Amino acid sequence: MRPEVLFQLFSPVSKLTGIGPRLTALIEKLAGPNIIDLAWHLPVGLVTRHKVEHLTPDLVDQNIVVTLHIDQHHPSRNRRVPYKIQCHAGDTPLTLTFFNGREQYLRQQFPEGGERIVSGKLEEYAGVYQITHPDHVATRETMDTVPLFEPVYPLTAGLTNATFLKAARQFLPMLPDLPEWLDRSLLAREQWTGWKDSLLEAHAPKTEADFDRDAPARARLAYDELLANQLALELVRRSMKRKPGRSLPGTGDIRRKILNDLPFTLTAAQSSALQEIEEDMAGPHRMLRLLQGDVGSGKTVVALLAMAQAVEAGAQATIMAPTEILAHQHYNAIEPLAAKAGMTCMLVTGRLKGKKREEVLGALESGRVDLVVGTHALFQEDVRFHDLGLAIIDEQHRFGVHQRLALSAKGRDGKGGVDVLVMTATPIPRTLALTAYGDMDVSIIAEKPPGRKPVDTRAIDLSRLNDVAEGLDRKLAAGERIYWVCPLVEESQVLDVAAAEERFESLHHLYGDQVGLIHGRLKAEEKDETMQRFMTGEISVLVATTVIEVGVDVPEATVMIIEHAERFGLAQLHQLRGRVGRGGLPGTCLLLYSGPLSETQKARLGILRESEDGFRIAEEDLRLRGAGELLGTRQSGLPEFRLADLHAHSRLLAIARDDARLVLEKDQALETERGKALKILLYLFERDNAIKYLSG
Repeated sequence: MRPEVLFQLFSPVSKLTGIGPRLTALIEKLAGPNIIDLAWHLPVGLVTRHKVEHLTPDLVDQNIVVTLHIDQHHPSRNRRVPYKIQCHAGDTPLTLTFFNGREQYLRQQFPEGGERIVSGKLEEYAGVYQITHPDHVATRETMDTVPLFEPVYPLTAGLTNATFLKAARQFLPMLPDLPEWLDRSLLAREQWTGWKDSLLEAHAPKTEADFDRDAPARARLAYDELLANQLALELVRRSMKRKPGRSLPGTGDIRRKILNDLPFTLTAAQSSALQEIEEDMAGPHRMLRLLQGDVGSGKTVVALLAMAQAVEAGAQATIMAPTEILAHQHYNAIEPLAAKAGMTCMLVTGRLKGKKREEVLGALESGRVDLVVGTHALFQEDVRFHDLGLAIIDEQHRFGVHQRLALSAKGRDGKGGVDVLVMTATPIPRTLALTAYGDMDVSIIAEKPPGRKPVDTRAIDLSRLNDVAEGLDRKLAAGERIYWVCPLVEESQVLDVAAAEERFESLHHLYGDQVGLIHGRLKAEEKDETMQRFMTGEISVLVATTVIEVGVDVPEATVMIIEHAERFGLAQLHQLRGRVGRGGLPGTCLLLYSGPLSETQKARLGILRESEDGFRIAEEDLRLRGAGELLGTRQSGLPEFRLADLHAHSRLLAIARDDARLVLEKDQALETERGKALKILLYLFERDNAIKYLSG
């Protein structure tokens, strides 16, 4: 249960005075449904006003607060002509100007002969000072309501800064005094104030420096959020580690056969990752490990050898891929090696139907199958294993955590948890790995197999598109294959398809039936069939939207052309580039861009031309775009950060990780004074799901 001290913060925003249904809907869309969401919605700018008694030319274009005497109203009968009110400040005339002003309201606000304190930007028009639509109007009694420093909040259409400020004046006094959950020495070292004071300070900036991510108030709040994240992940991790595992040591016999049959030897990085996995599998606890390897670093072989270890220990193993194309590719790579080593391997996808499906599932349940390669179809209830020991999930960010748990739950009752290995070819910066996969141990394959040549990457203006298209014949004559990737169009799949079809038509005109087309609206069977024709060489140019991004392996593909490359993220461009130059022939990647480019777009294309190091590219992508976009926004299962910036606050993240581990080592049930305060922190940042993992 959420502690009572937080009840008011988690009440709906509609409880605030003046926030009716229309504004509630806008605020929910902008910040969230509860008052705490408004507290996390920090200002991004500052209006500074100067209190003046006399008007002078040097004040023009400044925000001022001035006392005015109201002389005369000049209502307008024509909507195109503004409503004007003549006033004077001291001896100097000033006009208040309103477009579409309502006379009755304005006469009440500004009675002739009366006095008002007004704030707004001072302008000069036809030799007379004026203020258009003053932003604050007060009397001598209410002059304290006109702020000299006014925070400016991120807004959405229909919501004004004044409305948000009105809400802030109500919710900020509601902030409760909470017990301190931070270590005293850290507070002193960083010169941070308490949680409540930091939040009040963040909502009341006085200078531009207060907006810096390292400003004490903002840094303190970011650290609180990162600590809640790391504490929650560490609780999950410890709970997984406490669960009885199952030792799968293996004999090494099958692995030796596979290694002898391979036409290459493992790289040092592959061997090192494999050793970490083997030790985890042989140990008494459940394995939960992330295997990161850049495009083409040889993760599949490591996966096969891990699966072989499970089979040696008498269990079954499975590998699950996010698409049918990838599942087929894994199966084609794994099955021949598995068969030679004496293991049976089967494929389970959504297309497996009828009698054939019954046979495969029967063999799986009876234990006659050692290895299973599959897609989401493996989640289905009628898919039962005789004795699943190892589950490998490829491209984890395409699946949610709950799917990972659903697959591992298919283990045999009474035999302990299934070991889980998650693989990704998307290099994940260390900071992101800590926040998204902090409940896992991590292995990295940071080198590529010997003989892999760098891909020649060039940026070319889109105006030369026709030259590029007409220059493909030399490559095609040499039997090489070409990917032509079309851009994403305004988040609309319909427009994406139109763009891809248009490119297909123009290339088909040049190269006839050598050109094929894949896009997101085709049925899975149609995509697979076209991909198969590309793999076999029946077609040599594949026009595609980004469905070919992850994992597809066509050794003869040597050219990757990416249209409107400036619209893609760095990590995505790097993934696409990794599809070519895999078969020994040199690869070329042409980034067709439409200028003029923004500074960020220039930086993105520049880094890609300089580097093939996926981890460096991922770090730069995080810096340029932020975490949300890096792994493909919402589907990635990434935590949403409201206050922390993973690039700017990476130092704080490392401290939070160590802090969380240290706290739980000393106080695993969070029962000390600090422990109880940390429980409140978990509730405050809605990480309370983790509280059920506390060991008491």
